[in-house]
Amino acid sequence: MAAPASAEEKVLVTGNVAAAEGAVRAGCRFYFGYPITPQNDLPEYMSSRMPEVGGTFIQAESELAAISLVHGAAAAGGRAMTSSSSPGISLKQEGLSYLAGSELPALIVNVQRGGPGLGDVRCGQADYFQATRGGGHGDYRLLVLAPHTVQETFDLAYEAFDLAEARRCPVMILTDQQLGQMMEPLVPAPMKDLPAVQDHPWALTGAEGRPRRIVKSFYWRPGELEEFNRRLREKYMRMEKELPRWEEDRAADADVVLVAYGTSARIAREAVDVARGEGIRAGLVRPITLWPFPAAPLAAAARRGARFLVVEMSWGQMIDDVKLSLYGTPRPVDLCWRAGGGVPTVAEVAECIRKARR
Repeated sequence: MAAPASAEEKVLVTGNVAAAEGAVRAGCRFYFGYPITPQNDLPEYMSSRMPEVGGTFIQAESELAAISLVHGAAAAGGRAMTSSSSPGISLKQEGLSYLAGSELPALIVNVQRGGPGLGDVRCGQADYFQATRGGGHGDYRLLVLAPHTVQETFDLAYEAFDLAEARRCPVMILTDQQLGQMMEPLVPAPMKDLPAVQDHPWALTGAEGRPRRIVKSFYWRPGELEEFNRRLREKYMRMEKELPRWEEDRAADADVVLVAYGTSARIAREAVDVARGEGIRAGLVRPITLWPFPAAPLAAAARRGARFLVVEMSWGQMIDDVKLSLYGTPRPVDLCWRAGGGVPTVAEVAECIRKARR
């Protein structure tokens, strides 16, 4: 992507390119991936962009190889990323567990498609459970970020490595086919001036005469792994307190609070406009962090008597976190959904709002 002439000049790019360029400008110098639609223009872009900034691009022989290469580069102190779409992310789950178990920072972008199985290349949001519950073996979490515009996709990718390194935790950006392939104006942030490999206090040095450091996820002595898990859990509990993010749109006085992320949030916002035009007090809470999930605004809305409508391109996955967020407050939680490549229309969501209000 050519640099704008001024800080305020916009460029027109897809969400996939925005994620890639956001990572590059944040200091990413190692990209490892494997082709799968609808994320293919991200590695295609990186194949030419990485050499321009002195970085490394490798199209690995498989998804497992790609995530393993991320592990190696991250262990050495590099800002490394990979990307894929739903089935490809499934193949990376073992490596994601190893990254989390080794407390290594990395960026993973999942441009969701329809499923289950091979599914199709159209839009979906059915990877929510996989992303927010870990997905691989063992007890661990990923910090999961959910943009809803091309600009926000860039911004979150630009910030992701700082978050990952501060928490020593892999970060996943969860987008979808429509957001990944649509084009919107973007004002990019400046390039960060960082070395390709940073000397973190935990990073491997690879040479004699330097501090001896070990990156591992294997603890074989009795009680050692349990103590590590205790410390890992405490870190995640701090993240749950400190990191939740969300956006509210006319939710403060809403009788019906819609909860949606990604493409669904864009549609839900327009449906709120329709409902407000009909005199229905509807509003939107848009989670930006899917984990940690922002329970606070939903709990507050429940206490004042609001009803909830979850809009998802799945049978209903985020709806579980919405219900948990109410802390037992008995308020109705309805679901407006499409799945298998189906995308809800504004009219469909507006009708769901009318039904939820009755």
